[in-house]
Amino acid sequence: MVREVPLGEITLRKYEKPYDSSKRELVRKVCLSLGLLQPGDSRDIIVDIVLVLEDSRKNKEWLNSFAIKDRVEDLRKSNSLEVKGLAESNIRRQLKRLRDAMLIDKQENQYRISEFAPLSEIFEIKIEKFLIPQTIDRIKEYLGRLDSHKE
Repeated sequence: MVREVPLGEITLRKYEKPYDSSKRELVRKVCLSLGLLQPGDSRDIIVDIVLVLEDSRKNKEWLNSFAIKDRVEDLRKSNSLEVKGLAESNIRRQLKRLRDAMLIDKQENQYRISEFAPLSEIFEIKIEKFLIPQTIDRIKEYLGRLDSHKE
């Protein structure tokens, strides 16, 4: 029996142009656009994790999950947001999702935005030029097999 396990997965969404949005709203739209957050999802702790990591990127600072949790909690409080979803297990789960999306690196239980590069550069190199073409090529292989399939 063949298991239906994808080798990779990507969700892309298109939203309106980013006009006068706050930094948090821009990160939220990036998370929505990349499928890291679902539309209408009130559990948006991943937005704050990305914000914390983005701020630490500028200082070339590695953070462990405890430091990320503390900074996320401070950030949410300063923005008058609910302090839910801050369990250590949830923080680590969200960090794993960001690693799986190739946006962050982990080394000795420390995290950073990949190579301290801007997220736009990471998207272009790792997703736009690497993951998307490979995914499209594989879909075309299936379509080609379907076209030539004999009943």
